[in-house]
Amino acid sequence: MLFPRIQDLREDRDIKQLELANYLHIRRNTYSDYECGKINIPIDALIKIADFYHVSLDYLVGRDDIPNRK
Repeated sequence: MLFPRIQDLREDRDIKQLELANYLHIRRNTYSDYECGKINIPIDALIKIADFYHVSLDYLVGRDDIPNRK
C-alpha cells in the first residue's frame, strides 16, 4: 500500500469507498486500486482527498505526522 493513510482516514470516519469515488468522480474500483497501491493516484486526486479530510498533503502521503500544520 503506497499511501496507507488514505484508507485509515476513510475507515476512521466510517466512509465507504463509493462515497470517496463519487467525490472524486471516478469508479469505486478505481478508488479501491488507489488504496491498494495498484495504480498511482493523480496529484489532483491527492489534493481533493487532502481537502476532503482537511489534512495536509504531507500528512496524507506520510511525510508528516501532524495532520494540519499552521
